Amino acid sequence: MKTQRITLDDIATLAGVTKMTVSRYLRTPEKVKRETAENIARVIAEIGYVADNSASASRTNPPRIGVLIPSFHNQIFADVLAGIESVTRAHGYQTLVVNYDYNAQREEEQIATVLALDIKGLILTESVHTLRAEKYLNAATIPVAEVMGMTQARGRINVGFDNYQAGYDMTQMLLASGKRRVIYFGAMSDHRDEQRYAGYCDALAAAALPAGRIVPNQVSSVSVGTDMMTLARQRYPQMDAILCTNDDLAVGVLQECQAAGIAVPGTLAIAGFHGLEIGQATTPRLASVVTPRFEMGKVATEIVLKKIHRQPTLEQVNLHYRLSAGGTL
Repeated sequence: MKTQRITLDDIATLAGVTKMTVSRYLRTPEKVKRETAENIARVIAEIGYVADNSASASRTNPPRIGVLIPSFHNQIFADVLAGIESVTRAHGYQTLVVNYDYNAQREEEQIATVLALDIKGLILTESVHTLRAEKYLNAATIPVAEVMGMTQARGRINVGFDNYQAGYDMTQMLLASGKRRVIYFGAMSDHRDEQRYAGYCDALAAAALPAGRIVPNQVSSVSVGTDMMTLARQRYPQMDAILCTNDDLAVGVLQECQAAGIAVPGTLAIAGFHGLEIGQATTPRLASVVTPRFEMGKVATEIVLKKIHRQPTLEQVNLHYRLSAGGTL
């Protein structure tokens, strides 16, 4: 008996291939290896699968752009999404947004799932992927963009800023203010975090000063920053400055300092990252690396749409960042 309850996942499992391969077979069977195509066709015939009329659906539904983000709980990616949707709305596109919880295996699965759907382009907020995810992306026939950092991946759109240099420059700014024992507060140890930490380490090495780091491997938040500050006071009692990988961590540090009577910036300087609104509403205002999150989403989407319509365009754009001393440095 034929039933629409059978899914592409079912076919992929029975055929021993990926969901993306099944989707490609259904859309463009000539692009699938003959042996694989015959295997998928056999499974479809055996289970009585009836595919949706995708051609009809594409005429009635708005075209979609897939977007992968690591967390729905991080203001950074809300700003990136706002930039993306400022362009998609204006051009009649919808966004299909999925989350992978800072998990590389989960990102791989989500990439396969989204590519198997009828999307016209894909925007990623990570530039380092599993080997299998790389194979999926390299096989994709749609424009793929990576944002939030600068990469060298051929054939992909890249819009971002230099995380390494940003970490280096903010550390130098802390040192220029007279601080000598600067500690780095990380979060999830993702690729961008590691790049910032590398810049921080090199800036301290150039000044012949030691590095120190606390990494909770948790999504950053104000409460996590407060807990990290408590630990840092025990582990690094001589610290006189803290560089945080995100502003919400830095706000937690500032709150803990105010509760403990630690003078900021006199006794301890604090710098965050991204220039979030939460850090600009504190007293004193937070020093931070101000990043162009909305603009990254906007520019990347504009380039994706130009690629879709086969219009000439740049493929890599460095939007840079700026340093703000605020009142905590």
